[in-house]
Order: sequence, then C-alpha cells, then structure tokens
Amino acid sequence: MQSINVNIQDRGYTIQIEYNLRLRLHEILGSKNSGQQWIIFSQYPIFQIYGDAIERILREYSFNVKHILIDNSEDAKSLSSMEVIYSKLISFACDRSSIFLVLGGGVVGDATGFAAATFMRGIEYYQIPTTLLAMVDSSIGGKTGINLDAGKNLVGAIWQPKAVLIDPYFLDSLPSREVASGFGEVLKYGAILDKDFFNYVSDNLDDLLRMSNPQLLEDVIRKCAALKAKIVEQDELEDNFRQILNFGHTVGHALEKYFGFDILRHGEAVSYGMLAAGKLSVEFTGLSLEDYDLLVQTIKRLPLPILPEFDQNKIIEIMATDKKVKDGTLNFVLISKIGETKIVDSISEEKIIEVLKLL
Repeated sequence: MQSINVNIQDRGYTIQIEYNLRLRLHEILGSKNSGQQWIIFSQYPIFQIYGDAIERILREYSFNVKHILIDNSEDAKSLSSMEVIYSKLISFACDRSSIFLVLGGGVVGDATGFAAATFMRGIEYYQIPTTLLAMVDSSIGGKTGINLDAGKNLVGAIWQPKAVLIDPYFLDSLPSREVASGFGEVLKYGAILDKDFFNYVSDNLDDLLRMSNPQLLEDVIRKCAALKAKIVEQDELEDNFRQILNFGHTVGHALEKYFGFDILRHGEAVSYGMLAAGKLSVEFTGLSLEDYDLLVQTIKRLPLPILPEFDQNKIIEIMATDKKVKDGTLNFVLISKIGETKIVDSISEEKIIEVLKLL
C-alpha cells in the first residue's frame, strides 16, 4: 500500500492507494466502528457492480450500514436533491456520530461531502473514488459543492474527509470516455507544476488511455495525489496558491454549464479550457510556441468530442458568475511555461471570444 499524508493541522488525513483495497474496508474502518449508522453514498451502476458487495462485507463485520443512491448526473448536485438526501438521513436515524462513505466519482463526492459538511453541522466521511478524475483530483482537498441555475459549485464548503481510499481496480469497469476525461485533469497537474511529469504522461499517453499497464497507471495516480496534497497543505481554503488548480477551469466550467453533462464531461471541458488558456498564455504570460505546441498536441491526443456550435457571448455571461470572479474581475490561471503558472486578471472579453472561436 502507498500512503500520502495531507498535513493540515488537526484536519490531516492519509491518501491510501492499493489494488483491491475495497476488499479490506472492514479492516481499515474497523477501529471507527462503534455501532453508529454508516451510509454508503453511490450511484446505481457503481453500487450494482461494487457497492452491494462492499455493503454486504461491512454488515458481515458488524457495521450498521445502509445506502443512498443519487442521480447519475449533475442534477444530483442541486438544492432539491440535497433536501431529499437530508430527509433520507433523518429517516435512517442518522446523528452526529454517523459516518458517510463516498463510493463514486466527482458528483457523488461533491454531493456527499456537502451533506457531510452541513448535516448536523458536520459529520465524518471517507472518500472511496471510483473514477480516474476523482482519484487524481476531486476526492482530495475537501472541496464540496452543489450547483445553482447560474453556475457550477456556487454553493459549497471545504470539509476534509477522514481519509481517501483509492483502489485502482475500480478503473477496470470505467468507460473509456471517463478514462480520457480523467487524463484531462492528469495533464493539468503536469502543465501547472511539473514539466517532467507532463512529458512522462505525454510519452506514455497511449498506454495510459488503454490502461494496459497497471503499475504505470498507479504511479500516475500516486504522483497526482502527492501534488494535490502539497497544494492543499499550503492553501487549504483556496486563498492564494490553490487557485492554480483552476488552470483550464475558467473556460471549462462555462463550457460544461453551457453544453451539459451529456455533451461534455468535466475533464473534457477542462481540456478545452486548457487549450484556450494556453493560447492566452502565449500573449499574456510569454508562453513559448514550443511549450504551447507541446500542450496543444498532447491534449489533442485525447479522444475529445467535437464541440457543437456555441454562442461565445453566452460563455462569457456564464463565466461572469464563476467563483473565480473577485471584486468584479475574472481571474485567469495561465502558464508562463509548462510547469509554472501566473494569474492574470486583465484579459478583455474580446480576447476571450477570440480564443473561444478557435476551439
């Protein structure tokens, strides 16, 4: 087992990475079990494949466990969906001693994390990510959120899990599109923090997309988790340094909101967002054409869906409601070279529309 520590004062925890870890959850969680109510949050396909067996094993080891299944879409992250979740928790007699288990990807993690942060003013939860994107990014760092009609993740809290338990075995059943989506976030880490890692992923991207080398895949997950842990340690509340994780997300979130989940997955949207941010970086932060070409050529090796026609002005309107707007100014995370970032807040709408037209 590989362990990575996230050192945040009294809220620290470990990220544990091990094949077939899911089969040892009763051992890992056993010291926490004192008869309280445990709730597995998941979605139907994942629970059918893995969750039912996990729940059965936990019950065999005297865990008082039930499950709540949420919608398999961003609709699960709505105020009305949260009200349904709270009602179910009350019907299950949950209290402040209850513990939640997140079994799923980013949507389940965001919704469950928010429920954990707010139900009874905060209870413990564990992240058990089942998608590549969640393993390398969203399950780590405690950011939770739900959506409003105006935009994605506009209501939320930072509520750290007690641990992140990563079993790469879950990826065996992950659709190829979700694998590719996850590698959008993987490439982001190299682009903002580590050119050698970016090159390593780029050199091995075909094998990674095919998931033909389990050790290679595990090494990439471990590297991303370690990079994310260091960022969270330095800036838990996203006051400053943690903002660099938003590379590609300014445009990406707007595209995601505009098109919807069926057209564009999160990692796909981020990939398009990185293409836009890369083009802006050439002009505003001096990104070399060599690094820009490397960024673009690598991202375009991902099997991204072709974007339908879209209204660039609508994208600008959506961006104006983004969390990255501060004091009326939209902050863009750009790169001065692969591996180094710079935040720029003086980009005109005309320039943004210009790069949007290139997508």
